[in-house]
Amino acid sequence: MSDVIYKIVTEDLWLDARGKGVFDGASIDLADGYIHLSTAGQAQGTADKYFAGQTGLLLIAVDVDRLGDTLRWEPSRGGELFPHLYAPLTFDAVLWEKPLVIGADGRHQFPEI
Repeated sequence: MSDVIYKIVTEDLWLDARGKGVFDGASIDLADGYIHLSTAGQAQGTADKYFAGQTGLLLIAVDVDRLGDTLRWEPSRGGELFPHLYAPLTFDAVLWEKPLVIGADGRHQFPEI
């Protein structure tokens, strides 16, 4: 499995979490009972499916080793294993955060991941 996983989140929600000192998740995460994350290979598909055309997004890189046994790899789209975090995301696990901008093709442009 990957050493780094990713969360796509609105900048406003992330700034609120920074103020609280922990990220509890977006509304879909709260409804499902875990924080949805993606590998580098899954991130574009996640952006296309759930965030198409949306501006004001950040890509958050997360260190898998800092999550311990609260991270589970579970089947999702097409049976592919996705990382799911069954705890709030603490900022000591965050490696970096970068804006996700929309390119000329209408898709989000990912930094080198």
